Amino acid sequence: MYDIVIQTEQLFAHAGMTGQTLMLASRMAVALTVLGAACVIYLLCHRLIVPLMVRMAEKTVMEWDDILLNEKTLRAASHIVPGLFVWMFLPDVFASYRSVPEILSRATAFYVVLMSMRLCIAFIDSFKGFEGERRTAKQQYFHTFCGVLKIAIIFISVIVMLAVVIGRSPLTLLAGLGATSAILMLVFKDTITGLVAGVRLTSNDMLHKGDWITVPGTEVNGIVEDMTLTTVKVRNFDNTTLTVSPLTLVDGSFQNWMSMSEGGGRRVKRMVFFDFHSIRMADDCMKRRLSEKYGMREEEMKGDVVNMTLFRRYVERWIATRDDVNTGMTFFVRQLEATNTGLPLEFYFFLKQKEWKPYEHHLAAIMEYVYAIVEDFGLKIYQRV
Repeated sequence: MYDIVIQTEQLFAHAGMTGQTLMLASRMAVALTVLGAACVIYLLCHRLIVPLMVRMAEKTVMEWDDILLNEKTLRAASHIVPGLFVWMFLPDVFASYRSVPEILSRATAFYVVLMSMRLCIAFIDSFKGFEGERRTAKQQYFHTFCGVLKIAIIFISVIVMLAVVIGRSPLTLLAGLGATSAILMLVFKDTITGLVAGVRLTSNDMLHKGDWITVPGTEVNGIVEDMTLTTVKVRNFDNTTLTVSPLTLVDGSFQNWMSMSEGGGRRVKRMVFFDFHSIRMADDCMKRRLSEKYGMREEEMKGDVVNMTLFRRYVERWIATRDDVNTGMTFFVRQLEATNTGLPLEFYFFLKQKEWKPYEHHLAAIMEYVYAIVEDFGLKIYQRV
């Protein structure tokens, strides 16, 4: 580089320049040439090499190179190459000046460290491409580890950049951090507690990305979109997004509906109150009507039988015949303790339809049928006037 500077000085001397003007003009010309070459290198990387590598990765049968060698990571790497080029050549252009080479060297080194930090973070973020819609416990562990690794990279990069600015060794600065550990604990308090809470969530297999959760006392009722060290982001079914800290979930309580979604059915537990004045013995007319309309057998209506007993037997048998009810799971119609608002009957069964809309429609169809046949059994549903 020194030879290029001398040759440039000779060219400018032939043009009639002398003294300080000659030295400054020649060095500025070489510096602009170096910066121009760095811009050309950046454009080559940005416009040619990056798209070429992305296409090459897409044409391979392997999936990991498509994820790791993504466009965002490669473009982050393309910022480092011109920085290294400037760092190698630009300070030598001003070698005859006392402090300029050192300032330029530190400035370009600062830029290279900053872009390297950005590249590392982009590379770590690219591992999210290996995740599915719902993270496994191992994937969540790895996601948490990546979050810690990004914090460590940012912390180390800040130390290195600070060392570059003040001209000290990074190891010297790291050695002096022992006295400031209490301050660091305060700064990273939420991160540390979030990390511990996140590990507890994943180690006990309590929560994954893609789970449907509800948190009592809050408006959280939706699908977990992301879990970080400090927040759990949930998209509610009304398309609003809420965040809650992992520590809140661990220290408090929350309901995870995924076991229901992956199980054999979604539970229905409905309670209906009946007027006490409508509960009576079934007469012959009622027995004949129930036999003709609902197929009640004579043997189950012999003697003195209460109309509510016949109603419970019929509804329980009718529920067992429905295709949308999972009869392999618990189902029954039972009487609960009497109240001053009537005698409650509880309808307990599991529907095969677990998605929200089909579940609500099938549940409504069953309960509407129950409400409609109550009168045929001589019963009345309690309704406060």
